[in-house]
Amino acid sequence: MFNWRLVFKTMGVLTTLEALFMLVPTFAAFWYDEPDLGAWVVSSAITWLSSWWMILAGRHAEKRVGEREGYVIVATVWIVYSLFGMLPFWLSGSLTSITDAWYETMAGFTTTGSTVFSDVTAQTHSILLWRALMQWIGGMGIIVLSVAILPMFGLGGMQLYSAEVTGVSYEKLSPRIADTAKHMWITYIGLTIAEGVLLWLFGMGKFDAVCHSMATISTGGFATHNDSVISFGPAVQWTILIFMLLSGINFTQLIYLFRGKPQRLLHDEETRWYTSACLVAGLVLALGLLVHTGAWESVRIGFFTSVAMITSTGFVADDYMVWPPVLWMLVFFMMFPGGASGSTAGGMKWVRLAIFAKSALAEIKRRIHPNAVIPVRFNERTVSEQTTFNIMAFVFFYIVIIILSSLWFCGCGIGFDEAIGIAVSMIGNVGVSIGQWGSSGCYAALPAAAKWVATFVMLIGRLEIFTVLLLFSRALWKK
Repeated sequence: MFNWRLVFKTMGVLTTLEALFMLVPTFAAFWYDEPDLGAWVVSSAITWLSSWWMILAGRHAEKRVGEREGYVIVATVWIVYSLFGMLPFWLSGSLTSITDAWYETMAGFTTTGSTVFSDVTAQTHSILLWRALMQWIGGMGIIVLSVAILPMFGLGGMQLYSAEVTGVSYEKLSPRIADTAKHMWITYIGLTIAEGVLLWLFGMGKFDAVCHSMATISTGGFATHNDSVISFGPAVQWTILIFMLLSGINFTQLIYLFRGKPQRLLHDEETRWYTSACLVAGLVLALGLLVHTGAWESVRIGFFTSVAMITSTGFVADDYMVWPPVLWMLVFFMMFPGGASGSTAGGMKWVRLAIFAKSALAEIKRRIHPNAVIPVRFNERTVSEQTTFNIMAFVFFYIVIIILSSLWFCGCGIGFDEAIGIAVSMIGNVGVSIGQWGSSGCYAALPAAAKWVATFVMLIGRLEIFTVLLLFSRALWKK
């Protein structure tokens, strides 16, 4: 029998955390004496009271988290968080449309980073801080945060962790899953503080430094200026580039690196695929931009753009839609791969692409030598057939969702190339796209029907497809 009481209790605990996070922009509204302070107080109160109602509804629940409950909690917590997270936008009047408020909130928590604000600079400090904070919460994952806290309430977190952590497999740093989550969050917070301090030292204002640091480490991409980071100096852009690159690496590997074990990172095959792709793409863009700008500027813009797109951060250092078509099409294809598994980046993940490519090459060899045993190896380990089948299924559904959502966007009156660009951007959690919704990342003019589907595609991409699709499977709900 499905344990609904446990789902309500867990959701209540998680929503309590959201109410606590809301106090941060509430304090900002008070500090800057902004008119939306009342909206923040009401939003925080509604979220807090609702969380306790859910906790009461789940009292006396059995504490064991099964696989079914784990998938339901992971999939629905993003929806519940977005429902409460949209309240400040709507109650403050910064976004008067429910559709726009929902879109902005889902784009934040899924770290997609696309926005419906046509003028970001006109927003209050509290609204801008909440946009950055939503991405920061969603970057490492609401569930990875919660499994460090749920044991305090007598709830296990293993099923939640395995359902949330992205990639083909996950790795524990310690026997207790809560300790693994704590290690990851300590690293996450440390990187955020380090980048924020450096951005401030290199001339960015304190508030902007805080917001951009959270948006970078989460690979979200919400900026506090309409032109993303174009108006900031080279030192700021190089700093953001470095931390985007780090955020696209598996956080387990980063933890070993910071513990003085760099050999784990250097020998990790997925990291080599990921960094090599950023390097090659950056060099190609830099060479292509040489005819339009100076050598050093082309290098900075080329590498910044390649890392921003491959990691799905979506920050922009230059308007790539004015580049030659071959270059902005290259930018478009960079939206597919994403970062490493276990990172905050979106996309398909390099471990899947690497195994997919190796499997294809192995199949060619099998055609030539039908009796030979040709295993697919990754990180010096043989990849099981089940893992290969999972990757094939993931790639299949990834392409199908892009096709179906592109057809929907075309039906909403969007051009063919722009529809595909939006679909790829949403499922990869990139934010920026091509055409009208190019480097600006503003989707205010997107039809309402397209916005609702776009948010659903964002969620599917953030939870790596299967967690969401399983909810529509009758097998999951059978006893």
